Amino acid sequence: MPIVDPRTGEPLTTDTPAGDSNAGPADGQQADVILDVDRSNIQQLLETSMQVPVLLDCGSRNEAASQQLSQVLEKLAREYQGTFLLGRLDIDQEPEIAAQLGVQGAPDVKLISQGGLVDHFQGALPEKQVREWLGRYFPAPEEAPQTPEDQAAEALAAGDAATARSIYQELIQQYPQHTPYQVELARALVADGEAEQARELLDNLPPEERDAAPARGVRASIAFGEQAPSAEELAALGERDDSEAQFKRALRQLADGQYEDGLEALLALMKRDREYGEDAARRTLLQAFDALGADHPLTVTYRRKLFAQLY
Repeated sequence: MPIVDPRTGEPLTTDTPAGDSNAGPADGQQADVILDVDRSNIQQLLETSMQVPVLLDCGSRNEAASQQLSQVLEKLAREYQGTFLLGRLDIDQEPEIAAQLGVQGAPDVKLISQGGLVDHFQGALPEKQVREWLGRYFPAPEEAPQTPEDQAAEALAAGDAATARSIYQELIQQYPQHTPYQVELARALVADGEAEQARELLDNLPPEERDAAPARGVRASIAFGEQAPSAEELAALGERDDSEAQFKRALRQLADGQYEDGLEALLALMKRDREYGEDAARRTLLQAFDALGADHPLTVTYRRKLFAQLY
């Protein structure tokens, strides 16, 4: 199979005999950006990397994880339209090449440019993480489709927790070892009124994930829902404006997802009555930061406000 420059379509090697059945496109859709690699063309592939970066997919056709990742990489190679060339190496068929490349397990993806190794990753990463990895080296395509994770986040933001649940359940089936999907499913369950199911899911995570910030954030959301007053209790507060009433209204706002209003109310309560509930306002602010995540704009803004008020 000839190696071609995917940007121009011009051959970079000419050793394939005319009439070779492998010389044409494999599927009619930019097949020139994807090729199978073996001992007959590995050296040519390295030479090709002097002109075009090469992504080398070192996997086993006998392993589901390798097949899964290969599908993602092939999709992205076509989407990137020749920004890089994708080579597929079957390490079972070419163990010597795999050993020379330092492949210790499948799948192993290596980025090669100018004849040298630039970076690599191991394991069947989900599509979103592969895109993020590629984004370190290549500009994203202008019309990149939404990833399933983006679709789920958009659905959750729109109040469609059922769709978010469905997407994360499917992702968990595909990537059962990728625990962030289980945390996000728990978040969707909380939004869908299934706090107990969400808590059970979080409790079954590995210890290092169970106590990490994302899981703590979901637990904080569950706690807000449990601590917040009901609509009847809220109505019973009437026009009360004491510290207890302020705190309960803030909890209700947090439980309903009105984070900015809730954070502002807690900050005001701190300023007015720092001693209420043994510093309950400050402690609840920190819980809210956990629920939102460290990089959320509201977390960044209100951490700064909290620090200014404390010091």
